[in-house]
Amino acid sequence: MPAPLTRTAALLLLGDGRLPAGGYAHSAGLEQAIARGWVRDADGISAYLRGRIHTTGLVTAAFAAAAQHRTRLAFEAGDLAGLRAELAALDRELVARTPSPALRKVGQDLGRMLLRAMRSIVPQQVAVLDAAGPVLQQPIAYGVVSAALGLDARDAAAVVLYDSAATPAVAAVKLMSIDPFATHRCLAELAPELDELAERAAAHAAFDPRELPSLAAPLTDIAAELHSHHDQRLFAS
Repeated sequence: MPAPLTRTAALLLLGDGRLPAGGYAHSAGLEQAIARGWVRDADGISAYLRGRIHTTGLVTAAFAAAAQHRTRLAFEAGDLAGLRAELAALDRELVARTPSPALRKVGQDLGRMLLRAMRSIVPQQVAVLDAAGPVLQQPIAYGVVSAALGLDARDAAAVVLYDSAATPAVAAVKLMSIDPFATHRCLAELAPELDELAERAAAHAAFDPRELPSLAAPLTDIAAELHSHHDQRLFAS
């Protein structure tokens, strides 16, 4: 059996945009935001990323932390039988916080792909991954995977928050005539806020699913629906 990943290695693995879990095919709404003129330059991208992490980013990070917490408890107790039902309750609450059918489908597709990828990458953890169920929204899948790799709730929240900012930041380089260094500078400048939000999200790990954050980003939902009917697009979302 391969040696278990260290915490640093696990974080690098999950934060790598090249992880074959589908995220590289998405812009997290940025493509439509650019097409509609809502984002025009580096300042616009910075504002877009900041707004994203403080709304849906915090919500999804809290759900990832909650999923990690429940998976870890089940794993430590040696009883995975009830895990699927607990994660399903989280999944329902996250879906209820996602008005856009297009975004719900994207989240489900990415969650399925992440679990599928991790079954191949860390087959020694397949029992935990299988106990979670075949289809989960992406943030909840991240929580399960984080627990399987020995990461804690804050780690799970941090990975999801970073992904929520990095996905559109990387897409911006393909969508706009913009210096890629400028987009990564935006990410670097958000680092303190990402850390603070990860702490806030992790504090919700043991909360009842109904009590998890429910911040909204209406334009993101509108953009997702518009994008799903757009006949010329570079990214899936």
